[in-house]
Amino acid sequence: MDKRKIIVRDISWLAFNGRVLQEAGDESVPLRERIRFLGISSSNLDEFFRVRVAALKRMIEFGSKANMHLETSPEKILEEINFKVTNQQNQFNQTWDDILEKLKNQKIFLLNDKQLKREQQKFVLSYYNDHVRSNIVPLMIERINIFPTLNDKSIYLACKLSKSDGSIVQRFALVSVPTRLSRFIILPSVDNCHYIILLEDVIRFCLPQIFSYFGYDTFSAHIIKVTRDAEIDIDNDISTSFLQKIEKGLKNRKKGKPVRFSFDKEIDSDVLNYLIKRLGLSNKDNIQSGGRIHNFKDFINFPDAVFKQKSLRKKPFIHPLLQNANSVTQVILQRDVLLNFPYHSFDSVIDILREAAISPDVLSIKVTCYRLASGSNIINALTNAVRNGKSVTVVLELRARFDEEANIEWKETLEDAGVKVFIGVPNMKVHAKLCLIKKRINNHTVHYGFVSTGNLNEKTSQVYGDHCLLTSDRNIMADVNRVFTYLENPKNTQPLKSCKKLIVSPVAMRGQLHSLIDKEIRNAREGKSSSIILKVNSLSDEELILKLYDAVRNGVKLKMIIRGICCMFTENKKYKRKIKAISIIDEYLEHARVMIFHNDGKEKVFISSADWMVRNIDHRIEVACPIHDKEIQKELKDILDIQLSDNVKARILDNELSNAYVNNEHTRKIRSQIETYNYLLKKKYTPVEISSN
Repeated sequence: MDKRKIIVRDISWLAFNGRVLQEAGDESVPLRERIRFLGISSSNLDEFFRVRVAALKRMIEFGSKANMHLETSPEKILEEINFKVTNQQNQFNQTWDDILEKLKNQKIFLLNDKQLKREQQKFVLSYYNDHVRSNIVPLMIERINIFPTLNDKSIYLACKLSKSDGSIVQRFALVSVPTRLSRFIILPSVDNCHYIILLEDVIRFCLPQIFSYFGYDTFSAHIIKVTRDAEIDIDNDISTSFLQKIEKGLKNRKKGKPVRFSFDKEIDSDVLNYLIKRLGLSNKDNIQSGGRIHNFKDFINFPDAVFKQKSLRKKPFIHPLLQNANSVTQVILQRDVLLNFPYHSFDSVIDILREAAISPDVLSIKVTCYRLASGSNIINALTNAVRNGKSVTVVLELRARFDEEANIEWKETLEDAGVKVFIGVPNMKVHAKLCLIKKRINNHTVHYGFVSTGNLNEKTSQVYGDHCLLTSDRNIMADVNRVFTYLENPKNTQPLKSCKKLIVSPVAMRGQLHSLIDKEIRNAREGKSSSIILKVNSLSDEELILKLYDAVRNGVKLKMIIRGICCMFTENKKYKRKIKAISIIDEYLEHARVMIFHNDGKEKVFISSADWMVRNIDHRIEVACPIHDKEIQKELKDILDIQLSDNVKARILDNELSNAYVNNEHTRKIRSQIETYNYLLKKKYTPVEISSN
């Protein structure tokens, strides 16, 4: 397939991270949110290096022998990545310098170890002795034959110890900055000002105490950080259980090859050269100098307490149809309800499971779990359901990237409570978000539950924009039941192939999407109205992009809202209609996937867990769910119309990846997340008539 017909995925991703940096640089954004966006961009970039850059390096290393999807010219892609990352890092540093000035204007000061006043020095020394000292063990690295494996989620102080009169030979040491402690220590307030010191600067200040027994009197310490290849390589040893393979892969990840080595540009050259030599690094390993602060992802949790102005973020509210209902379940048994997070409260999802856990008529509960919140109320409801005699089945995806360890722990917790746990499908991630509850009513068995675009996670639901359909639709629930039948016995794919309403990956998604697009193309050729509205996180699947090219060349009206990767060229003289393609980066993370096909006036509306990427279409269990309720169809369309009208936080997705904002000079300013909140808050719904049964 001609690679030149699409934008390189990794370059498009960097453009997305550029949009995140734009938010950090936007002076109209509250300071705490600007800092958070810097943290997000840093976290994003870490994962990008762990996964994508690591994959490109393996492609170069293994070439055609690599058992992976190959990119054309990975060497050239890496060159472009390095160029763009360097430019973005410069932008990052300029933004952080501006934010520091703005913090000072609000009497908030970030101090280092050299800037402390006497009382603050006493406080820091006391804090070190009470909280930090027992959590650090310095490594005298010159005396270690085998250099330690540096954790890529940690930062280290590379220390140089010397004697001012030269009477003792200088030595090098490494101190790991503890991750179990807060990175931010709020110092005693003086003159109505707020002072913060970072944990690494507390350690820097106390270096004389840490190394007192060596007799040195001169110390320097600078931050270093190693980013490692995070892909899990699981062998094909059939005698090893799937869980053991995951655990083995996690251990391998911790000692994966370095893909980036970052350091404070002020570091002593002799310390730096020694570390590069001992780590076995070369110029090919992305050795990058930077500022004083690394692991900026921690700044997502910059302390709120220092800000005078409280967050303006609006609180989620209970869906009006559920607000005064005695039972969420009773409402769902009468009609479909669409929850729109983070505007609607996630409590309604937890209530469904709590009600099922205590209802004497509920027989069983089945759910899929991908990423769970720490201290999950979902898990609490499910374990209580077992205690109340219900049969509970959880399909837990152990390979949810960077959540593997947490999910292994959840597996043990659930199994200890008596839950039947299935750990996904070999060679395929279970990414569908499903719940199926079986209940007996008047000697009849009914099924109800939900299909969602987002995870069963009450914490991320407060910041992720998602849709969750609560339904007892017999046809949809029958298909959900078929998906669970497959997940409990993945050797037989027939249940997936038998689904009549749900579009399921990997057995049917690609074919049905092609058919839906083809119908729009036929209608356009016949002079009928034809259109597609697509909202996804990422669009990178080549076949589907080429199909969309075919559609717009034939006159199909295409509108797209794509938060992240967009590999499609949206501008071409051969297109009969101009494509509307935007990305919205704002306070909440746009995470929902929605598809609307005109279908000759009989619109087909879907919510989905799947992005339009090869992995989602061909290598995961995903579900696209039709929306039959006309009122909900209109609700979804109204929300998409609001988002497509955004001219405050929307950027144009053009061929040059310029990230230009949508022009709002001559129109009313529309910030879609605020408009959506107000729309849902004021929306009137047809009342639900609760059956006496």
